[in-house]
Amino acid sequence: MSIFALALLALAPIVLVLVLMVGMRWPATKAMPLTWLVAACLAAAVWKMDPMLIAASTLSGFGSAINVLIIVFGAILILYTLRESGAMETISAGFYGISADRRIQTIIIAFMFGAFIEGSAGFGTPAAIAAPLLLGLGFPAMAAVVVCLVLNSFPVTFGAVGTPVWFGLKNLRQQVNQDTIEGVSGLGTAGFDIFLQHIAQWSTLLHAVMIYMLPLLTVCFLTGVFGKNKSWREGLGVWKFSFFASTVFFVPYAATAFAFGEEFPALLGGLAGLAIIIFAAQRGFLLPKEDWDFADRDQWSADWVGSIPSGTSDLKQHMSQFQAWLPYFLIAGLLVLTRLSSLPFKEMLNSVAFSWNSILGYDTVNFTMKPLYLPGIIPFTLVAILTAFLHRMEVGKVTKAWGDAFKALKNPTIAMFFAVAMVEIFKQSGNNPQQYLSMPLTMADASAAMVGDVWPAFAAFVGALGSFITGSATVSNLLFAEFQYGVASTIHMNPEVIVALQAVGGAMGNMICVHNIVAASATVGLIGMEGMILRRTFPPLLAYGATVGLAGALLIFVIL
Repeated sequence: MSIFALALLALAPIVLVLVLMVGMRWPATKAMPLTWLVAACLAAAVWKMDPMLIAASTLSGFGSAINVLIIVFGAILILYTLRESGAMETISAGFYGISADRRIQTIIIAFMFGAFIEGSAGFGTPAAIAAPLLLGLGFPAMAAVVVCLVLNSFPVTFGAVGTPVWFGLKNLRQQVNQDTIEGVSGLGTAGFDIFLQHIAQWSTLLHAVMIYMLPLLTVCFLTGVFGKNKSWREGLGVWKFSFFASTVFFVPYAATAFAFGEEFPALLGGLAGLAIIIFAAQRGFLLPKEDWDFADRDQWSADWVGSIPSGTSDLKQHMSQFQAWLPYFLIAGLLVLTRLSSLPFKEMLNSVAFSWNSILGYDTVNFTMKPLYLPGIIPFTLVAILTAFLHRMEVGKVTKAWGDAFKALKNPTIAMFFAVAMVEIFKQSGNNPQQYLSMPLTMADASAAMVGDVWPAFAAFVGALGSFITGSATVSNLLFAEFQYGVASTIHMNPEVIVALQAVGGAMGNMICVHNIVAASATVGLIGMEGMILRRTFPPLLAYGATVGLAGALLIFVIL
């Protein structure tokens, strides 16, 4: 069978997800199990994989999904704990008195606060938290959702303590280590762990231009579409503050990536940047002379508003701002303490490990869990427990937070189990009597033959497609990382830059991710308006992809 025919067959499960979830609007809980089944049938019928190897791959995928779900649970648990303790309402109330200018509110809440939430929790939580905040401040529901989705992009590469990188790229470990030994150009000599650190560094550089441009462009969109004068120029009135905000985010964001790797950039960039710009805004630093507001409400279009009225939030401060933020400070501190190799805690946490090697007798199929090193346990769950005491929570509120966190896992569990199992089948499909390449490498060879040297222009869009159809930058990287690495190897381009483009693409795809759009729109009462939201977030995606594609090409052809 020709490489192009095989590539089309390998692509079939991905196309099926797109058709089911976008065309037919199936939920991921139904679409992903069917897609796994199609991938398994293709692996058996075309690649002639042993059915027991398919079963072993599925079990390994289920195990890997548990690792991710532990992180998801911990992230959700800390948010629900803060909700029940009153800390989240206190934090929200603290944003209200900073500035009356809607442009400044957008930068502080949608950009910086959203980046911090993405770095600490990820998995679609920033837009779902920030959009209701903006709605309560008096934003039209449509404006609140769109700006939060668009600006929750560049932090996503490092969301949930770097999960899209250290977990999303895990299937590359064996190939990277082998290529390192063989001296493949662009990989250096240090192996997979340094490869991940380089991915983090390249990703921050690829994001750099949009970190400066996107917040200002988003504010211009806000004034041009939702303002009384429909003037994009009015958004430019905050260019000084916007660039200042981008700088105080980007400096710790990039410095952290270069110093520590993939786990901290969004978390520390968002935390440091948020503290600095709030301090600056409260003192009027670089703020415009006149505040900008929306058009009068009687001029709002019907599709701007949802079932929840805007500007009606009556928020109370249940504790001091320091007490409310203390759990996040603890999270940041514990993460740093447990991730630095110079301290003993990292080794201690990694020493507790559970492994299942040679699953069902296949040497290539393995699973490992290091529960204490997963951020879902330490620090998220640990800090949630400590918060119950620090905030003097009633037993009933603690019970409700834990109960709601477990309930929230139902749908992600089903989707994640079968999505990761499908990815593992893709990976193991190279072990076949036909001597066919694995499904990802088959698609990579066909793509390289068709596109060749202009691949950097397309690489990020592939990552975005993965986030769009799976709802997760992590799963996008799991799905397409081997494919991207294979294309880079075939066309002899620096694999680190191409995989970094994948990681950046998975992040920018967050703004059009169906799951995130549905979740965010529900929090502001815009049920049924998902299509209109998507139409407004798609143009920024195209601009983002074109920009990082150009940056990737410059890195590969000019700088490296």
